[in-house]
Amino acid sequence: MPHESYRVLVADAATPVGIALLSYLGETEYVLRALVTDTDAERRAHNAGADEVVHADFENHHALVDAVADVDAICCTATDGGLGRVAGPLDAGRGLRNLLDAVDDDSRPYVVLHSTIGVGDSRQGMVLPRRLYNHRLLRALDETERYLRERGVPYTVLRTGATTDDARSHDVVTGEGGDEVSGRIGRADLAWLMTAALTTPEARNRTFEVASAGATTAGDAVDFAWSGPEAGLVARRSGYSIPS
Repeated sequence: MPHESYRVLVADAATPVGIALLSYLGETEYVLRALVTDTDAERRAHNAGADEVVHADFENHHALVDAVADVDAICCTATDGGLGRVAGPLDAGRGLRNLLDAVDDDSRPYVVLHSTIGVGDSRQGMVLPRRLYNHRLLRALDETERYLRERGVPYTVLRTGATTDDARSHDVVTGEGGDEVSGRIGRADLAWLMTAALTTPEARNRTFEVASAGATTAGDAVDFAWSGPEAGLVARRSGYSIPS
């Protein structure tokens, strides 16, 4: 199968991380589909590099079925800001769960999820006062991560601290299983990592904490080599990497 046919869905493409993903993936040979939830974001998605744009509500199952049709990978961020962290409706990660429910049973897209340090066994990476403030968000994201693992699709979860506008550096620290890795990361580096997960076989079905090397007080980092498009690798439907 020619690697040009490998289609990556970015959802929600209107978020800052989503825009960073579109900008980076737009420089690759992947077919790039953007999922946006409002019409104002459609033009921005095209300008950022999307080949295809789908306008869909995350609660509309039929629209999501169309959004995930023929996709080989889904890259998404599951966060929720504002007052939802404290009270009222909190939909963190529900969009991903609904997307996965819309995937045909015969399809197994590779899912790369951007989550948050502080979830699950990474809770020590978030200071206690912030954990207390974000406890509803962390619980919701933990449920989303569990749902993804139980869904039976190949996945990589990348947990981060705050994301920034810093330029891409490729200089990141990786932890796993609650290793003491925390700190912020540039959205450009996060987009690179989410894309590299597609062509790094060792990342499959694993959950990592990642941070910029210059912005972390990491205690136990994992010696891990991410292999992205700059290494001459692209993904194909079989899930393996081939030379570009």
